[in-house]
Amino acid sequence: MDIDKAIVNPLSAFATPLEVCNNQELTLEQKVEILHRWEYDARELQVAAEENMAGGEDVSLEDVLAALHQLGASAGPSIPIKQ
Repeated sequence: MDIDKAIVNPLSAFATPLEVCNNQELTLEQKVEILHRWEYDARELQVAAEENMAGGEDVSLEDVLAALHQLGASAGPSIPIKQ
């Protein structure tokens, strides 16, 4: 697995956020970083949907947050906002 690619585009390496949690090759820090990126992407898609813009592949924000919680991590600091 290309960890750098997974961090930039989690969907390129994982089908669900739970797969990140269950991966034995990644450190806890890498898992959290990947999930934070996934959270950011999911929030961006929510904003795009609110602005009637077509989104990309959809992953539930709730699934990402649940995976972060499972790892004992909190939501990421960078949250997109509608402009």
